[in-house]
Amino acid sequence: MNGAVLVLNQNYEPLNVCNVRRAIVLVFDGKAEILEANGHLVKSASQSFPAPSVIRMVYLIHRPRPRVKLSRREVFIRDGYTCQYCGRQCHDLTIDHVVPRSRGGLHSWDNLVSACKPCNHRKGGKLPAEARMALRKQPLEPRAGRYYTIERRIEGTVTHQWSKFLPGFTPISVGSANGRGASRAAR
Repeated sequence: MNGAVLVLNQNYEPLNVCNVRRAIVLVFDGKAEILEANGHLVKSASQSFPAPSVIRMVYLIHRPRPRVKLSRREVFIRDGYTCQYCGRQCHDLTIDHVVPRSRGGLHSWDNLVSACKPCNHRKGGKLPAEARMALRKQPLEPRAGRYYTIERRIEGTVTHQWSKFLPGFTPISVGSANGRGASRAAR
């Protein structure tokens, strides 16, 4: 009952990933229909049913476009696991406030960048101009891509039943040299 189930909107747009129990409740309440089964059976006292792998909502769910959550990992992904001062790619990065917090800098997308430890130490509590350092690109809030809501909930690989409902989807590779999967690059 703990398997992952892909939840599609009425228009086949990926909405979420839930567990089998939640998917069965949605199906029995008449809110969703099973499109693909995972080959297992879910048994009750008097019946058994195919365990869903992909379900589709019966009614269209309207939701606002998601925003990328501000976190260390997302800043590193946005910056391609590259120091924004020297351009070195590494896995030993830190987060730097362009305008230091001690000088009123905010903890926001447009004030945070990835920096290697030597560059972060060299800059310290100064502004980039005071430390004679330049940013390679201005930090901006990234747009959430087509599969943003589900790519963080998928553990492991996408099953063959899901692949036809997720064209062009490649899970983001955490900690890779460039930190970007095809789904991120397609944004």
